[in-house]
Amino acid sequence: MNIMNYQSLSLVSGALLLSTLSVSAQRNSTKPNIIFILCDDMGYGDLGCYGQPFINTPHLDAMASEGMRFTQAYAGSPVSAPSRASFMTGQHTGHCEVRGNKEYWKNVPTVMYGNNKEYSVVGQHPYDPNHIILPEIMKDNGYTTGMFGKWAGGYEGSCSTPDKRGIDEYFGYICQFQAHLYYPNFLNRYSKALGDTGTVRVVMDENIKYPMYGPDYHKRPQYSADMIHQKAMEWLDQQGGEQPFFGVFTYTLPHAELVQPEDSILNGYKAKFNPDKNFSGQEGSRYNAITHVHAQFAGMITRLDYYVGEVLKKLKEKGLDENTLVIFSSDNGPHEEGGADPTFFGRDGKLRGLKRQCYEGGIRIPFIARWPGHISAGTVNDHICAFYDIMPTFCELIGVKNYETKYADPKKAIDYFDGISFAPTLLGKKGQKEHGFLYWEFNETDQIGLRMGNWKLVVKKGEPFLYNLTADIHEDNNIAAEHPDILNQMIFIIHTQHTPNPHFQITLP
Repeated sequence: MNIMNYQSLSLVSGALLLSTLSVSAQRNSTKPNIIFILCDDMGYGDLGCYGQPFINTPHLDAMASEGMRFTQAYAGSPVSAPSRASFMTGQHTGHCEVRGNKEYWKNVPTVMYGNNKEYSVVGQHPYDPNHIILPEIMKDNGYTTGMFGKWAGGYEGSCSTPDKRGIDEYFGYICQFQAHLYYPNFLNRYSKALGDTGTVRVVMDENIKYPMYGPDYHKRPQYSADMIHQKAMEWLDQQGGEQPFFGVFTYTLPHAELVQPEDSILNGYKAKFNPDKNFSGQEGSRYNAITHVHAQFAGMITRLDYYVGEVLKKLKEKGLDENTLVIFSSDNGPHEEGGADPTFFGRDGKLRGLKRQCYEGGIRIPFIARWPGHISAGTVNDHICAFYDIMPTFCELIGVKNYETKYADPKKAIDYFDGISFAPTLLGKKGQKEHGFLYWEFNETDQIGLRMGNWKLVVKKGEPFLYNLTADIHEDNNIAAEHPDILNQMIFIIHTQHTPNPHFQITLP
């Protein structure tokens, strides 16, 4: 992939290259294709269409102008693994098995790649094997499935790896800690076409010639973000429309570390942000020292924007875009890891809080949906939704009725499905149901979040803080003492929504 001349690329180039075969296939398909693009740690205010003044995001801005931009969409959690679990399971974090970034690479034997020491097992806490996840539903309804990027839904060899959970083709990082290196020692793959019977490691032979920490790290040539995107594009290019497809592109940009190839994207921002800040590195977290912190971060978002542009361009070239719903979002709010400087870019979109916090800035995220001929272009919508609404939405769009009854595990006393379909909102139809509340809990910072209408409750180590988002979007003024009835009602809801989980304990108010 050549991105040296990024500024000259156009989404409309190739739009006239529609083949008769692809157009015919698109018209004959009875179910929509779906691509869900999930980036990593992008804040609500990081895109031009959400008010970002410093970073160029022309393709995502165009996607918003051609589709629907949500202003009150929420991630499943203020941190990666449980947020992705909420999307996959249709559950909020009071019910989901995965509620934090519980690691399985600690205290295991090490292996060597060149002179680089690695862990013999990597990954996070597995999804509940007895609760269905979204790719399994899509496969059960005739879809071919591909996932490219971060998994974070189970460790290597566990009951929950892509090959065991409805994914036909996978390439990326099983483990989100491994994703701290953009020039890694290995990536993970599952490909039936290549004879894989399970998820395997693909060694980056050129990278391991150099150390994973220190000055020579920057000599490594195999950049994972580009490689993952290329695999996603190869998979997309194989889709002809005869069978509906479900793609999950979980790009790791713009998560730390802040590093990328020296090309026109990065060099353009180096000139723009001069002088810039430096970061001295943090070896234990696998963050190497870097220069040009602001340029690196901005470049990573613009690079991600280019990836999205290529996806949309490919759909147009193949004549598939009118039968393909594409949704773009982020797994949580902005981070300050690896030297990142969210304050500089106003990355919280004037919201309080960052990643790992249940304030709005940690959980309210960009959310854009595009489906030509189905979603009205240029729509801005304030419907309140969360990641656990995606499962019922996709089920409705592909014609699955009563998905909770169909897919609930009969052995469970209650197999929770917490979402409400927002398909009516997407399609401009009446009858959209609304949530009575949205719920989050996150044990690593011992926080709980609850939104009920425009009331927002944040519980920190058991202490409640109440805000009115209509008058106080930045959540500065705790008015719990002034509204005891509202406070007690919301605390009661918390106690009804939290189910015990021995791996992720929380302090209830």
